[in-house]
Amino acid sequence: MDEAVVWLTIFILSVFVGIEVISKVSSTLHTPLMSGANAIHGIILLGAVLVTGTTDSDVALVVGLVAIVLAAVNMVGGFVVTDRMLQMFVRKKKPAAPTNEGGAA
Repeated sequence: MDEAVVWLTIFILSVFVGIEVISKVSSTLHTPLMSGANAIHGIILLGAVLVTGTTDSDVALVVGLVAIVLAAVNMVGGFVVTDRMLQMFVRKKKPAAPTNEGGAA
C-alpha cells in the first residue's frame, strides 16, 4: 500500500509542475516547444510499440495498446495544431491587379 501512495504522490506533483510550467510559456515560444514535444511523443510512441510487442501478459498488452493509441493521437494532434499555428504567419498573396488588355479605351 505504501508504494501506491508514493506513485500517487509523484503523479499529483507532476500534474502540478506540468500545469505551472505550461502556463508560464509565452506565445512566442509555444510553437518551437510544441515541435519539441511532438518529437518526444514520437519517441514515446516507439517505446510503447517496442514494449507492447515483447510482452507476454494480457494486462500489459492492453495497457500497451492504450498507450500506443493515446501517444499516436497526441502526436498527430500536436502536429496538426503546430501546422495551424504556423499557417497564421504565412503572408497571404495579394490579388493581381486587373489588366486592361484589348478592352475598351
